[in-house]
Amino acid sequence: MKQWTKEIEIDASIEHVWKYFDGSLENMQKIMPQVVGNEPVKIVDGMVGSIYLQKYKEGKRVMEYDVETLEYIDSMNEKNLKIGFTLANMFDITARFELVKLDDHKTSFKYTATNRPLKWFMKLFSLFATDKVVVESVQRVKKVAESEN
Repeated sequence: MKQWTKEIEIDASIEHVWKYFDGSLENMQKIMPQVVGNEPVKIVDGMVGSIYLQKYKEGKRVMEYDVETLEYIDSMNEKNLKIGFTLANMFDITARFELVKLDDHKTSFKYTATNRPLKWFMKLFSLFATDKVVVESVQRVKKVAESEN
């Protein structure tokens, strides 16, 4: 299994940054433009165990997968969302988004992604995987949150 983590400070309130993860599809698409659908399948009290049918567009192809909420914290000073899904029956993927309030106008944002190959031959591909997606994602969240602040 591969894991990548990147942390960045954002000049925006924790609530402002959180809306991109815990809000509408429109807000989610600002930081994840490839997500073209996010429909609730099962919503559970406390959110952990909730499942969404997410549609992801890559090129002309649209893939669908069930995204499960594995962790969920929404407090005044800390927000945490961890999701998991299986991609193309080849990889188990998790993504954890952690927000910590530094002050009323600053938020620490940490993104951790894991990628576990499900097929032996996919392990070769994961040897060449880099943190590029994680780095680009945190930079996009910072850019969008600060530009709309």
